[in-house]
Amino acid sequence: MLKTVLATGAAFVAIATAFTPAYAEEAAPPASDSAGDDIIVTGSTRAERRFDVSYAVNTISQEDFEKIAPVNFADLIGQLPGFQTEITGGEVQNIYRIRGLPNDGGFVSFQQDGLPLFHENDGVFFRGDAILKQDLMTDHVEVVRGGPAPVYASYSGAIINAITVTGDETPRGKAQVTLGDTGLYRLDAFQAGKLAKDTYYAVGGFLRYHDGYRDNGFPNDKGGQIRANIKHVTDNGFLKLTFNYVNDHNAFYLPIPTADPRNPAVSLDQYIDYFNGTMNSPAFRNVNLKYRDGNGVIQSRNGDLSDGRHMQMVNFGAHYEGDFDGWLVTAAAGYTQGKNDFSAFYSTTNPVDGNAFANGYLNRAGGAPFGATRFGYVLAGTSTVYDPYAASGLVMQGQYRDIHSKFYSGQANLSVARKFDTGIGSHDIKLGIYGSLYGEDSRTLYQNYLIEVAGQPRTLDLVGYNAAGTVVGRVTDNGVLNYAATLNQGDSDAKMFALYANDTWEIVPGLRIDGGIRHERYSYKGWAALTAQASLGDASTLADDTTRAFTGVILNQKLKPNVTNWTVGANYDFSNHVGVYGRASHLETPPNVQTVMSINPTIITTVADQFEAGLKLSMGRSYLYVTGFYTNFDPLNASFLAFDPSTGRNDVNVPFIGEAQVKGVEFDGAWSVTPWFTLNGALTISDPKYKNFQSSTGADPEQAEGNQIVRQPKVYGNIRPSFDFTTGDTNVSIYGRYTYMGKRFVDLYNNTALPAYGTVGAGVTVKHGTWQLQVVGDNLFNAHGLTEGNTRTDSLAGQGSAEAIYGRPIFGRNFRLVIGKSW
Repeated sequence: MLKTVLATGAAFVAIATAFTPAYAEEAAPPASDSAGDDIIVTGSTRAERRFDVSYAVNTISQEDFEKIAPVNFADLIGQLPGFQTEITGGEVQNIYRIRGLPNDGGFVSFQQDGLPLFHENDGVFFRGDAILKQDLMTDHVEVVRGGPAPVYASYSGAIINAITVTGDETPRGKAQVTLGDTGLYRLDAFQAGKLAKDTYYAVGGFLRYHDGYRDNGFPNDKGGQIRANIKHVTDNGFLKLTFNYVNDHNAFYLPIPTADPRNPAVSLDQYIDYFNGTMNSPAFRNVNLKYRDGNGVIQSRNGDLSDGRHMQMVNFGAHYEGDFDGWLVTAAAGYTQGKNDFSAFYSTTNPVDGNAFANGYLNRAGGAPFGATRFGYVLAGTSTVYDPYAASGLVMQGQYRDIHSKFYSGQANLSVARKFDTGIGSHDIKLGIYGSLYGEDSRTLYQNYLIEVAGQPRTLDLVGYNAAGTVVGRVTDNGVLNYAATLNQGDSDAKMFALYANDTWEIVPGLRIDGGIRHERYSYKGWAALTAQASLGDASTLADDTTRAFTGVILNQKLKPNVTNWTVGANYDFSNHVGVYGRASHLETPPNVQTVMSINPTIITTVADQFEAGLKLSMGRSYLYVTGFYTNFDPLNASFLAFDPSTGRNDVNVPFIGEAQVKGVEFDGAWSVTPWFTLNGALTISDPKYKNFQSSTGADPEQAEGNQIVRQPKVYGNIRPSFDFTTGDTNVSIYGRYTYMGKRFVDLYNNTALPAYGTVGAGVTVKHGTWQLQVVGDNLFNAHGLTEGNTRTDSLAGQGSAEAIYGRPIFGRNFRLVIGKSW
């Protein structure tokens, strides 16, 4: 029934789009008189109009959020110019890349009201979108690309700053229910208003249950978030107290095989569906994880894949701002404490022919294990024979990951700003100090399995038989190929402080020069538990022959990096409608705190010099921002962790150090064609290249010279038409979205390509009085597109095929219905 309702709504979208002008009685009132009048607080000394700042910045309002209708936060950010995102991992832990910066998210700072919830951009298997989630308590989001980001945040080539709702004299609120044909049930709500004289409150959040875009055999997402604040207004400013709480489970989607490696022209879609299939399976609801501790005792614990990424986090914060006779004093502090329990089933090697895999053991040098004369497959833990050739003829491996981490982060920022008039214009100077005490620990165990090639795969045992047909041993143990293939444990603590300053010099009205500098000092302390290869002693199976085991030896480590970042920019506005700007920035990103709880990490400070120049055009509700950019990384740390198929380990560091150069241009525009028709769009064209690589592991760095940076397209963007009109006392918005992602490569050598793809979405929103109804659909034509590849094994030299046959597909066609009530 739900699918029928949603499909009918989508059909109405298509019909209404075709005939909108005929039914439009009058244009809906514009949301803003001028597109350049958005007020920006991120990356600047004080609040300014978007048109006036000398850097690339966007604002995303709740209305924008409705019309973009993203499937997750990465999908929302990916509609902005310069941001290339991969949205296929599920609700959180997706990929955010800014202007070709070769990192999966470590150069993007997630903030709430100008302060991070966790100092570093990446924690242990989580990033900002796992602890700060979009809901009705977000008033708008400000996104700074490049520019002053290195001065106003650590590790940052970009800042994503969620500005929260606060109360005022007028009570207001909203509640909305979202239903989706992927088994989505979500409730969002907020309430804001007056608490006492000059004191206001806001509170809200969401609860959500979601079966998922892919069929795990168990729910994909379950949990929610609550945020609240109390704001007291004083004669010269305000004091705001904040609270955040997250308790959420999110399953993680990993790559799947899409074609037969024996003949890539043969699709595996009939065995593992391109749009719905996943290697997540109820077979991993109760796994036995075995390892040997530092005392030589064999330990075991249970894992449940349905737990997914279970994030529990609480944050308390305070924000003060006061104007003392022209001295603007701002102080903000927050403390976060959380726990991340992460269970996921990762891809490893390509599927292989069933006989070839079995014969690999039969024909081992030194003779077949157990003296077996043949090997055969059974369903794990049973004697039921499994014949791969009754299906695809293939078998495959996968890796169950069990990770537990506790983290904390206290951060505080104090700044003072003052504007001075001089003989030549005015100076707006800001001085600040930022500090953070933070840390995290980690307990990590990876265990490899043998599985069938299927959605929700069953685990398999490979059994050895003698000539009489008697079982003489098992390669696997209840499906396990390698117990404790990777085993790590450690703890880390950090303290850091930063001094920063910025000066904006307005020489004459319209001409401004600004510069900023930030110096950071870090002190890390941690330990890592050493491991060695060991056998757990079960002679009936090979699964425990090459495990990693704790030795009882602890490696204590310290590190004290320091970095200096700076930026210089100039802006000239010819009028209120035309302006130009230019900027140079220097970004240094130190090794993160996890290095002191890791064994043999590659320790290097990545350095990036960024240059940009922009043209700004604004006329009423139309605007165009064109930004040319160039970034040079020297050095660039492109090292990665490789999978060793002989032992099943996935923590072998492959150092790869070199340079990267990215040059390109961004287009960000909105054209108000008529009062009732607007065309929004973003386009990024770039040339991301590797340069001058070195490796000490035998990998050939010359094969990477001049190649396209891994998983980075040269062209990507979107176009979003919107029809807004009023009929009677009802406001109607009909909108669409076309998103394009260009060709990418999975590997440093550019041997295997991820083909370009494009998707179409559409939606309609009807508002009548205080009620709102929305129907939205994504990927309406079930376009095919792959992301990621299979990073455990293809990062260096690809997948052995010209186009990827293993990857994380985009989500198929889906619909959502949203019903809301405001007051």
